[in-house]
Amino acid sequence: MMEPLLYLVHRIPFPPNKGDKIRSYHLLRHLAERYSVHLGTFVDTPSDLVHLPQLESLCASHHVETLDPRTARLRSVSGFLTGEALTLPYYRNAALQAWVRRTVEQHRIRKAVVFSAAMEQYVGDIPGLRVVLDFVDVDSAKWTDYSVRHSWPSSFVYRREGEKLQAFERQAAERSAANVFVTRGEADLFLRRAPGFDSRVHVVENGVNTDYFAARVERPSPYTANETPIVFTGAMDYWPNIDAVAWFASEVLPRIIAARSDARFYIVGMNPAPTVMALASPPSIVVTGTVTDIRPYVQHAAVVVAPLRVARGIQNKILEAMAMGRPVVVSKSASAGVSGTPGHDFEVADSVEEYAQKVLASLDPDRGNSVGRAARARIVADYSWDRNLKIFDRLLDSKLDVSHAAS
Repeated sequence: MMEPLLYLVHRIPFPPNKGDKIRSYHLLRHLAERYSVHLGTFVDTPSDLVHLPQLESLCASHHVETLDPRTARLRSVSGFLTGEALTLPYYRNAALQAWVRRTVEQHRIRKAVVFSAAMEQYVGDIPGLRVVLDFVDVDSAKWTDYSVRHSWPSSFVYRREGEKLQAFERQAAERSAANVFVTRGEADLFLRRAPGFDSRVHVVENGVNTDYFAARVERPSPYTANETPIVFTGAMDYWPNIDAVAWFASEVLPRIIAARSDARFYIVGMNPAPTVMALASPPSIVVTGTVTDIRPYVQHAAVVVAPLRVARGIQNKILEAMAMGRPVVVSKSASAGVSGTPGHDFEVADSVEEYAQKVLASLDPDRGNSVGRAARARIVADYSWDRNLKIFDRLLDSKLDVSHAAS
C-alpha cells in the first residue's frame, strides 16, 4: 500500500492546456506513481468539470470546489478590511478547508505538496504535516510589476497586493519544510525579498513532452501558401499575454510588414479578450481563438514570438516552440528562465527596432532552421519532466534542517 499524500492545487490540474496546469498535471502524475494522492482543488472554468474522470484515475480521492471568478473577486475585497492579500480570500473555501482537515486525520497523512502560495492557508496550522510548497514563481512580484504598468487606482491595488502577498509568502515559507521555484532566477528573487531561507529554497524546472511536441511531416499546415506566419500562443485572457500581443501588433509588426508584405501575425489561444479581438485586421493579423491543437500552428510557423514585457518564471509556450524546432524570438524578461544560448538556441530582443530585426533575420529559412534544430536539441537535453520532478521525491523524504513549524 502506498503512503498517503495531500496535494492542493489552486486550479484543476487537467487538461494541461495552460502554464500552471501543465506543471501541476505533470507533478500530479509523478506523485501518483509513488503515493496515494488525495487531491483538493478548484474549477474556475465550468467546461473543465468534464475532466474529473481523468483525476479519478490518478487519485485515491479528490475534492473539487467550483470557483466563480466574479464571486471570488467580490469575496477578495474583504482583504481590504482584514489587512491581508486579496488573493487569500479569493481562494478561501470553508468546505475545502473541512475536507483537508478530515482527510489528513482519516488517512493519517504526514506529507503534503501545495501548488501555489495561496493554497498554503489550508495547511499552515496542521501539526505534524511535512509541507513542500511549490511557489512556482514569486507571485507577489507579478503584482508589483503590474502596478508600474497601470494607472491609478489599479496601480494602488496592485502595489498593495504585491506588498501584502509578499508578507504572506514569507510566512508560508517559514511554515514549510521546503519551498520550490521553477527557475533559479525566481528562487534568487524570493531570497532577495525574503532572506534567510537559503537551506529551504529549491529549484525544480519544468519539462516538455518532446514526443508530443515534435514536428511531424504528416501534420498539415493551417496557413496558406502565400503567407509567412509569425505566431504567438497562449491564454488570451491573461493580461501579460494581452499586453504582449498588443505591443507587438502596434509597434513591431508594421516594421516587419514594411520589409515582408507576406508576413501575417497569428494570435493563437483560448478566450481572447475584447482587446485582443479588436487587434484582428485581415490579412495582417489573425486571432484564432481556441484551437483543438496548437501544434500545427507552431510547427508550420516561420517564427514564434514571445514579446512579454511582464513575465514570471518559465514560459511553456517558448519551450514547446523550441521543442518543435522553430526559431523563437523572446523578450529579455521572458528569456530569463530559458536554458540555452541567445543567438544560438533562441533570439532575445527588447526594443521595437531590435525585435523587428530579429524576427526578420529569423524568417530566413537557413537561419531559422539552424536555430530551430539547436532549440530542439536544447529542450531534449535539459527539460525532462521525470528527471526534474525527482527533486520532489528527495524533498518529501529527506530530513532537511527544519521541520514544519506546527510540528
